[in-house]
Amino acid sequence: MNAPRARVARRPVHGVLLLDKPLGLSSNDALQKAKWLLRAEKAGHTGTLDPLATGLLPLCFGAATKFSQLQLDADKTYEAVARLGVKTSTGDAEGELIEERSVKVTEQDLSDVAIRFTGLIRQIPPMHSALKKDGKALYEYARAGIEVEREGRDVTIYKLNMALAPVDTEYLTIKMIVKCSKGTYIRTLAEDIGEALGCGAHLTALRRVETGGFDVAQCVTLAALEAMTDEERLSQLLPVESLLSEHTVVTLDTENAGRFLSGLRRRGNWPDNGQVAVYGEKPRALLGTGHVVAGELIPGRLLSPLEIEKIVGDCESGSSVLHAAPPSALQTTDFDEI
Repeated sequence: MNAPRARVARRPVHGVLLLDKPLGLSSNDALQKAKWLLRAEKAGHTGTLDPLATGLLPLCFGAATKFSQLQLDADKTYEAVARLGVKTSTGDAEGELIEERSVKVTEQDLSDVAIRFTGLIRQIPPMHSALKKDGKALYEYARAGIEVEREGRDVTIYKLNMALAPVDTEYLTIKMIVKCSKGTYIRTLAEDIGEALGCGAHLTALRRVETGGFDVAQCVTLAALEAMTDEERLSQLLPVESLLSEHTVVTLDTENAGRFLSGLRRRGNWPDNGQVAVYGEKPRALLGTGHVVAGELIPGRLLSPLEIEKIVGDCESGSSVLHAAPPSALQTTDFDEI
């Protein structure tokens, strides 16, 4: 009889872990493993990678989960490999072979096709995806052998570089680097490119290398994380405000910081701005996000006093990398009650 598994004592952990998701593991399984290793109370990932995909998966812990939508909405860059001449039921290597065609593709053909698939394009979401219809994931219909109608969605391909890979297998492959908007299905892109080339294709490898300003070179693997001490694991966390690098900084004095945290608007000499990161002056700490309209700073997503206290305490004790905010771009001077 197996001994009962020891319970892990959870704790408040705040920050962002850039994980290099391994092959064969779902995004949620990777998240749960990292959450267990950090003994974190609250965590979430910022965009699903299929089990057959690897690479950059930002994981948000504690207060960082309040800003995870920013990464979900961010542009992303992928490296991918597609095998030409073979179509599968899922559009990737997991599916069953459904069609084979001869392949006669040149580098010029790739250049011509790349132009067609760069910019705003429309995709039909694949049946084997987590997108929901009538409250049910499309892959559930697909597993039951049911094909349902899907509406096309507009996505943007900012960059598409393709090259024929060395012929070292029975089939010809193309390597792709794709920078795209959120919601882009690289499997579908590979299939559509295969059709445009007249031979069909399916995805055989996919790696996310950039998202929202983060790069895969910054990542840590689960294996490396597992080999670390507890303190070393915490040191891998980026600060919560790393999710807000594109936000303009506004700093509030103690009195107005308290009022902002209670949900009150503040008035100051700020220009209109849709993305503002708000900090308290003493102690220097992130309070949350907001936006400015006609000189009014309007609260958005706010940290709780307990979250702020924990982050500031970690910073002062040197027990984590949750450091203070950068110098503010907009200093607050005069306030009016709103």
